[in-house]
Amino acid sequence: MSTPYNIVLGVIGSDCHSVGNKILEAYFTENGFNVTNLGVMVSQEEFIAAAIETGAKAILVSSLYGHGEIDCAGLREKCIEKGLDDIILYVGGNLVVGKVPFEQVVEKFKKMGFDRVFSNEGSLDEEAELLRKDIEERLK
Repeated sequence: MSTPYNIVLGVIGSDCHSVGNKILEAYFTENGFNVTNLGVMVSQEEFIAAAIETGAKAILVSSLYGHGEIDCAGLREKCIEKGLDDIILYVGGNLVVGKVPFEQVVEKFKKMGFDRVFSNEGSLDEEAELLRKDIEERLK
């Protein structure tokens, strides 16, 4: 089995959607990651503090209530301020209000410093494989 990398996940902002969060925790745990699940309604500062405390290689942010763009703004900069320059940032879910083409959503979040952006219809197998690959690339 591969190295069990530490990751932090949670649902950002005032979002209280918890089912997907539990699914992500179970899936990534079963696939060899050490998961710290912060649950719902998580602030940027809580994500960062948990990543520092656990030595996480990645932060996985979920948002389903459409305000991810607002809640995630500045997260990369705050990570850098706290010494997490190389942390991998993933975001996924229903990230914006309204019917915005997904390509535009990806562009917005990439500009905000996220490494990868996922819809709420993605493949967890693919996401876990990408995460492991991204971590191993970053460690080189």
